Amino acid sequence: MQVIYPPKPRLRLGQLAAHVVVALIALVVIGGATRVMEAGLACPDWPLCYGSFLPGRQMNLQVFLEWFHRLDAFFVGVVFITQFAFSLFWAKTLPRWLPWTYGLLTLLVALQGFLGALTVMQLLPSLVVMAHLAVAFSLVAIMSGVTQQLLNPGKSIFPLWVRSFGFLSLFFVIAQSLLGSRVATSWAAQRCLNLGDSCNLLLLHRTTAIPVSLLVVLFVIFSSLHRDILVNQWSYLLTIIFLITSQIFLGVFSIHLGMSEPSLIVGHQLIACLLVAVLSALNFKGRGIDESSKSLFLTQSTLETCHG
Repeated sequence: MQVIYPPKPRLRLGQLAAHVVVALIALVVIGGATRVMEAGLACPDWPLCYGSFLPGRQMNLQVFLEWFHRLDAFFVGVVFITQFAFSLFWAKTLPRWLPWTYGLLTLLVALQGFLGALTVMQLLPSLVVMAHLAVAFSLVAIMSGVTQQLLNPGKSIFPLWVRSFGFLSLFFVIAQSLLGSRVATSWAAQRCLNLGDSCNLLLLHRTTAIPVSLLVVLFVIFSSLHRDILVNQWSYLLTIIFLITSQIFLGVFSIHLGMSEPSLIVGHQLIACLLVAVLSALNFKGRGIDESSKSLFLTQSTLETCHG
């Protein structure tokens, strides 16, 4: 039996990248909670909050959500810069594409910070909030893919046509999520349900959810037709089915309750972000070690000798 270990720099960066994906998902959820609780302008200035790093007298739930969202974003930005620095320092033992990718991600984080500041200064314009979420989903998708390429490098586990179908599913899930953000930030759902106004936007979001969900389910079905993928990646496939089912349920239930339950709306955004992360991870998952990984190969006999 052959056991494959990635080299330490690649393994360490892969483990760090996995933690960053979790941090990004948490950041998106906190941002969603901030919007749902109408706390986006709880701190009227930027980057400080009421002119200080920690607003004591003004602190309440809304101020805390906005303040903590900014603090979390700051630490995530520091981690991205750290990853970029490490990728340059270990460049000789890492794939050539990695420093360039981390450089792009660092620029996206800077853009995300700029959009965050703009949402406060421009009093939460809907299109800017959508752009803010679009960059967030892009960061989640790219980091999830980078994690898989660091820990499971090599040729894709999918044939080209199935992988193309997977990327198409990922793109439309992000597009559908952004459309949902447009519905939320323009208050189209509440206006439609309460006043009968702006129903076209809500109807569009509900209608497009059907083909997008079908596209994701077809990707799972096509993937399952390959025995090695079904056997080795069944947990990913089941997770995708669970997430898409939960997303439909939360969306329908939220509308049924008149968008009055914040936890359902935040959960809807959480599921969307998890779906983006899982789809991206599965699409970028490799079969084994590529030449750029320079991994250490240890056979079973070698391990037995070392152990002895």
